[in-house]
Amino acid sequence: MQRVLAVTLLLLLAACGGGSGNNAASSASPAAPSAASAPAVAEAPSTYRVDFVTSRGSFVVEVDRALAPVGAEHFYQLVKAGYYDGARFYRVVPHFVVQFGAAADPRVTQKWSAPILDDPVKATNARGTVAFAATQAPNSRSTHVFINLGNNANLDAMGFAPFGRVVSGMDVVDAIYAGYGERPDQSQIAARGNAYLQKDFPKLDYIRTARIAP
Repeated sequence: MQRVLAVTLLLLLAACGGGSGNNAASSASPAAPSAASAPAVAEAPSTYRVDFVTSRGSFVVEVDRALAPVGAEHFYQLVKAGYYDGARFYRVVPHFVVQFGAAADPRVTQKWSAPILDDPVKATNARGTVAFAATQAPNSRSTHVFINLGNNANLDAMGFAPFGRVVSGMDVVDAIYAGYGERPDQSQIAARGNAYLQKDFPKLDYIRTARIAP
């Protein structure tokens, strides 16, 4: 139980770009709720699929706007922009989550760093569901996303709102390299992007492409 709580805290801190471990909380500067925004014009269809081609294989995520309209729209825009191409799966905790969301180029991460408004939680964080990571502050989601490797209903009350689920290739998600655990330092990821991860954590699996399915 202590292990799950500790990892959950790190998950909360993921979106703020702080370092790993106890220093993350002190270095984090979550945006104020007033800085968050919803998309000006909704473009995403009511449901859509995203094809992920990774270094480990392929999987498909189906997104449902009814579950989390703000998150679903934001994810659509990120994928359309090619934001996740080259992104590493920088935190993998077996039976809990696999997480990604820092762009290969830190300048791109910074460009998309503005937070979005929270969605109410309408679905449980069951195995295979996908949600945005966030800090403990309201309206602090940005680009970091996690896939639940287990049934993590304890995350529901913490405000993590699933916006989709893996509908194909969950075996690929399960096989994503987990040897580094939570060692990658998020402050270094934010500052240096893949230059840091490729040098210090060369075995990390990564997203080759993420595309809206036709």
